[in-house]
Amino acid sequence: MNKIIKFLEEIFITQTFVQEFPVMILIILLLCAALCLIFKSGKISGLIALLANFLGLLIAWQLIEMTKDGQIISYHLGNWAPPVGIEFSIDVLNASIAFLVMLMAFLVTLFAPESITRKVPSEKHHLFYTAFLLCIAGSIGILLTGDAFNVFVFLEISSLATYALIGLGSDNRSLTASFDYLIMGTIGATFYLIGVGFLYAMTGTLNMADLAVLLPAVQDTHAVHVAFAFIAIGVCIKMAVFTLHFWLPNAYTYANAAISIFIAATATKIALYLLIRYFFVVFGYEFSFKIAHIQYIIMPLAVLGIVIASVLAIYQRNIKRVMAYSSIAQLGYMLLAISLASHSGIRSAIIHLFNHALIKGCIFMAMGCMIYRVGSLRVSKFSGIAYEMPISFACFVIGGLSLIGVPLTAGFISKWYLITALFEQSRWALIILVLASSLVAVIYVWRVFEIAWFRPPLESRDRVTEAPLCMLIPTIILASMNIILGINALPIIKTAQRISLLLLGE
Repeated sequence: MNKIIKFLEEIFITQTFVQEFPVMILIILLLCAALCLIFKSGKISGLIALLANFLGLLIAWQLIEMTKDGQIISYHLGNWAPPVGIEFSIDVLNASIAFLVMLMAFLVTLFAPESITRKVPSEKHHLFYTAFLLCIAGSIGILLTGDAFNVFVFLEISSLATYALIGLGSDNRSLTASFDYLIMGTIGATFYLIGVGFLYAMTGTLNMADLAVLLPAVQDTHAVHVAFAFIAIGVCIKMAVFTLHFWLPNAYTYANAAISIFIAATATKIALYLLIRYFFVVFGYEFSFKIAHIQYIIMPLAVLGIVIASVLAIYQRNIKRVMAYSSIAQLGYMLLAISLASHSGIRSAIIHLFNHALIKGCIFMAMGCMIYRVGSLRVSKFSGIAYEMPISFACFVIGGLSLIGVPLTAGFISKWYLITALFEQSRWALIILVLASSLVAVIYVWRVFEIAWFRPPLESRDRVTEAPLCMLIPTIILASMNIILGINALPIIKTAQRISLLLLGE
């Protein structure tokens, strides 16, 4: 990746152009979304989206290179300095997550052409790519902006595009899922906006860096406490924290496979980023954990999510719904790690944020390959599929083993660092809970494995063949990354360490 960046810089990238990277990534995505709408050709739109996401991936990598040593990039839109103007503020935290989002977007764009043929009418393919690029642009905007109100704007862009993508399929249930997501998403965004309004009333600024400076002087007021509560609840709805998760199972289940992959890998991670940004930067550690005592709220919610969602996953008959409830449980791990409010806790949360994106991306892609051929979401219909689609099934097994936390997989690294963080605070009951939830994961992953491997193919089903190459390639890439990062996790561990130092200091 570094060689590609250097090659492009030598050919046509000037220093001035590099300084425009924070906004350039958004311009490329939005411009290409408009081009997809103009051309009205599914194939051309797919190529445009692929190019846009590839360029975005390169820029995101360059942003990591520019921030990995602790630098913070500040870009003022229109040369208006904050707090009057809008600032893009990029550090190692949001640069790394932006790279993750662009990586998943690029792989999903490779996966999508065959995937959408079954669910999206051909005359709407260009609309799919337009909405997809808008969704990505909104997601990147949320990550890179340093303005609290702009977060809301980009949140709405991303959310509206996602509602359209979920409802774009031919299954009527996707419309219901989209509507449920719209209702919950609107409630979450409204809560967030009300909280931001309270902050503006108390400080007169919307710039996050300014808020971090000004809030300590007014942190004892009721308005700031109310703002904190509204923002936390709004973001938790977007994150699908347990008890606020009701939109997620249907959204994952009835969306087109390509969109299920993207939102499973990225949507909740972006919300988690916002939670981290507000808890540790905007409001600050002292207010969030020593005055508001948010840990006493999010830790019980995390525990409930881990326990109940894991158990619910066992009883699902729809394979996507199994993994949807699994995702809610996995989000509980990240929330649990944040509630520890320690360097090791932040480190484990960030490691699992990245690894879970790769794990669920791999699993949902492998499921998408198998569903594409089988034509059903029911677990029972996957009988004998391991012999008919060995590559897709092998990728599913790798993702499943990583989800459980088997050694030499990325998931093991996540569990190890979470247990280490809990051990440092002598949280023995929570350690047992994490280990027990891994055993529960064995049950629902094994159920799919047993049906696919040990049972013969259904006689009522026509013999199926392996998925198309454009679907297999990104699936294999993600499966390989789960193994590679299980063997050598140093890149992610070092990044997580830098982020914990950024948020909590030395």
